[in-house]
Amino acid sequence: MASKRSGAEPGRGRKPTSGDVAAAAGVSRSAVSFAFNNPQRISAATRDRIMAVAQEIGYTPNTLARMLQSGATQSLGVLLPQRLARILENPYYARFLMGAGQVCDQEGYTLLLTPPLQDSVLKAIPYAAVDGFIVCGLETDRGEVAELQRRNIPFVLIDSDGQSGAPSVDVDDQGGARDVTRHLLELGHRRIAVVSIGAGGPEPGEHWGPLARRLDGIAEALAEVGMTWADVPMAEVPVTRTDGYQVTRALMAQHRPTAILALSDVLAYGAVDALHELGVDVPGEVSVTGFDDLAESAWFRPRLTTVRQPIVTKGRTAADFLISAIRGEDQHPHQVLGTSLVVRDSTAPPVARA
Repeated sequence: MASKRSGAEPGRGRKPTSGDVAAAAGVSRSAVSFAFNNPQRISAATRDRIMAVAQEIGYTPNTLARMLQSGATQSLGVLLPQRLARILENPYYARFLMGAGQVCDQEGYTLLLTPPLQDSVLKAIPYAAVDGFIVCGLETDRGEVAELQRRNIPFVLIDSDGQSGAPSVDVDDQGGARDVTRHLLELGHRRIAVVSIGAGGPEPGEHWGPLARRLDGIAEALAEVGMTWADVPMAEVPVTRTDGYQVTRALMAQHRPTAILALSDVLAYGAVDALHELGVDVPGEVSVTGFDDLAESAWFRPRLTTVRQPIVTKGRTAADFLISAIRGEDQHPHQVLGTSLVVRDSTAPPVARA
C-alpha cells in the first residue's frame, strides 16, 4: 500500500535525514530542528506531526552533529590511570563510579570511561568527547594538568597529588593508615608486614598521592612506639586478590609476621585466602587489616577490620564539583573527606610464642 504522506521517502538502505522528515511532514528543516531541540518555538500540533513522521520513517537526530554545533556533550569523562581490564578488577572503582553516576542521573549527564591511550593518560585526553574530566590517580603531573588547562577543559583531581589552582577531592589517607597501625600496635603486634598497593609513580619505588600519605601515616604510628620502616617488611603489588594471596605466602615464608596490614581490602581478602590455605588461623595466629571498607568486608570471614573511606561520597563530590566547573559556577577548593577505623573480627592480640 502506498504511503499516505506526500514528499520523498528515504531510499532503501539509506538512513533517514531531517530533510526527509521535513518533506514528508510538509515543513521546513528548521522546523524539524526546533521539534527536537527547541520545541517551544513551534506549535504543539506542528511538533506532534513532525515527531509522528520521524517515528514512521525511522529518523533519529544526529547526536554527534548536535554536540559539534552546541559544543556540549552532556558527558563527564573519567580519566583512568590504568587499562580498563585492570580497573574493573578493583571493586573500589565500582563504588566510586556509583557515586559519580548518581549525580549524572540527577543532572542529565552520562559517564565516559577513558583509559590511557598507548599507556599514556596525556594522549587519551584529545580523543574523549566530554565536557570535563574526573581525573583519577594522577601521578606527579606529566603534563596532563597543563594540557587540560590549555584546552580549557574543566577537571577535578581524585586520589592524586594536589595541584595549585585545580579542584580536587581526596580522603584522609594519612590519618586512616595511622589509626589502623595504632590499632595493631595497641593490640601488642610488633611483627607487622605491610602489603601495599603498587606505587605506580614516575620512578620505580617512588611513592606519590594516596600511597605516600598512607605510608606516612604508618610511619607516624610506628615512631610512637620507637619503630621504623627498618622493622617492617613491605611488598608492593597490583590491587588484585590473587596478588594479595601470592605476596602473603611469600611474606609468611620469609618473615612470619603476627599481623598483615594491607592497604586495600582486596589485598586483605587475598591475604586471608593465603593464610587459610596455609592452615594459619585468622586472627588467632595472624591478624589482617584492610583499607576501604568495601561492602564485602562486613560479611567476609572473618569480618575484616579496615579503614572506612567514603568512596561513594567521593564520587558524588567529584561529579558535583565538575558539573559546577562546567557551568561556570564558583570553583571548589581542595576537599578532604574523613576516614574511620572499623574494628571487626580479623584482628586480635598476638599469641605468645615459645
